[in-house]
Amino acid sequence: MFLQGILERLDSGEIVIGDGGFVFALEKRGYVKAGPWTPEATVEHPEAVRQLHREFLRAGSNVLQTFTFYASEDKLENRGNYVAEKITCQKVNEAACDIAREVANEGDALVAGGVSQTPSYLSCKDKAEVKAAFRKQLDVFMKKNVDFLIAEYFEHVEEAVWAVEVLKESGKPVAATMCIGPEGDMHGVPPGQCAVQLVKAGASIIGVNCHFDPDISLETVRLMKEGLQAAKLKAHLMAQPLAFHTPDCGKQGFIDLPEFPFGLEPRIVTRWDIQKYARKAYDLGIRYIGGCCGFEPYHIRAIAEELAPERGFLPEASEKHGSWGDNLSMHTKPWVRARARKEYWENLKPASGRPYCPSMSKPDGWGVTKGARELMQQKEATTEQQLKELFQKQKF
Repeated sequence: MFLQGILERLDSGEIVIGDGGFVFALEKRGYVKAGPWTPEATVEHPEAVRQLHREFLRAGSNVLQTFTFYASEDKLENRGNYVAEKITCQKVNEAACDIAREVANEGDALVAGGVSQTPSYLSCKDKAEVKAAFRKQLDVFMKKNVDFLIAEYFEHVEEAVWAVEVLKESGKPVAATMCIGPEGDMHGVPPGQCAVQLVKAGASIIGVNCHFDPDISLETVRLMKEGLQAAKLKAHLMAQPLAFHTPDCGKQGFIDLPEFPFGLEPRIVTRWDIQKYARKAYDLGIRYIGGCCGFEPYHIRAIAEELAPERGFLPEASEKHGSWGDNLSMHTKPWVRARARKEYWENLKPASGRPYCPSMSKPDGWGVTKGARELMQQKEATTEQQLKELFQKQKF
């Protein structure tokens, strides 16, 4: 069966639904180590990665990203991780491609090979060295013949541009998403200018992923869209936000929140929040709509269900779900049956169940970025002395 490519789908106006967040989902399931957030599970626990891909596909995803987030060689050996020594960068990336392709072949899905920001860039390594890290991953993606490529999760547009330039060497379509909010990248480049630079570097699809919630992310994409329009440039728009509410985040996003990463559950968005996100994204002109950290398959299903009228079908995973809770009409309790309607869930203000929990937090906001001493990366494990210095700097 011949599958249309990503640009053919988007050019025709088709809605493309991405998948969700792998490192957070697999960390919760016990397959990924918080801190490094690296994807050696592709080799160590392929069945776990395969099952998550399969659940996203069943929920409505028609792009499966290879689980290659933070899979550059420098990241796999950073701060005592030593994955590259034990497994090798090539094996991690090859296994990720094989698993994604296996599952994608079970449905109408494309495989996207992804690269993300590197420790080398944060440590002020030169352009050639940073590009070399991306190129090692690209070599695997070309060998495995992924359908298109994504440069995702970049805080600095300079590094994102370098990634796009490398990925364009493949001749395959390239998407580029940054983990920035309306304030722009960590060097102060506004979203509109980031979009312009990414398109000029060769990206055909641009947008944001991670770090911020759906509302903030959509505002950032709106600014990117305006920047492209002012520059008379065209690109398809893409959004893959967090599944956490982050109205109190600063420029650095959710990693500044004191709850990151183990106390974020009270912030999880509901499936109804995601249906609203999907509709807002569509109305903004975004046609590549997915999610990042915190997004589970039921969130992706919510996107597919909200946009089912435009797509003309529901995903397989909706068979047991119904629309807006209408299956609750079969519940034994009458007050629960009374919730079997869109108006109830659309207007609900969920309680947290935490009487002493504040509605928002104060982000750490240390203000460190590329070149700061604390951000200099190393192969050796973080020392006790280094940790003590950080503990002293911490505000609580």
